[in-house]
Amino acid sequence: MTTMPKKMPTPIRPIILASKSPRRSQLMREAGIDFTVQTFDVDESFSPDMAPEAVAPWLAQKKAQAAKHLIQNDEIILAADSVVILEGKIYNKPADYQEAFDMIRALSGKQHTVITGVCLLSGEKEEVLAGVTKVWFAELTDEEIDYYIRTCEPFDKAGSYGAQDWIGHCKITRIEGTFQNVMGLPVDIVYAALQRF
Repeated sequence: MTTMPKKMPTPIRPIILASKSPRRSQLMREAGIDFTVQTFDVDESFSPDMAPEAVAPWLAQKKAQAAKHLIQNDEIILAADSVVILEGKIYNKPADYQEAFDMIRALSGKQHTVITGVCLLSGEKEEVLAGVTKVWFAELTDEEIDYYIRTCEPFDKAGSYGAQDWIGHCKITRIEGTFQNVMGLPVDIVYAALQRF
């Protein structure tokens, strides 16, 4: 019986994860990537004229640049941002219960796209990446939406839902792309990029 390695098989430079997301930390640990977390607030506003597909990579780059001062030697900053796009409109984190309810009702029974932008930044190099996953939701009743919001409190999640929560188990019927990207980090793309550093 083989056991999973505790660390990545290839030695990696020190990584600073510039993200408050517990899901991103979880995915990094599960991938065997050593890292430390350093977080601070960054203005996440963007121009309404920006193409929806460009927003997440742009915000990830903005977050990484804001953390650039943390690079002392050979550290690599890893910053990320996820957006949910439905019919050309971006659904970010909800401000309150009603906004979360309206978002999930809009996603109900439809296909949407999750884009997670990632920026890797070192003293000598910058790489901006994007994971793209299409997600299909089954229909949700108002009672199911209410149950989900009150049970899982998805107020820190783009699109008002977490794929690892009840809604993912019971209402996601199909995905094209990686599940990890919907959770908040395209680990396959990040792992390959880290090898290039």
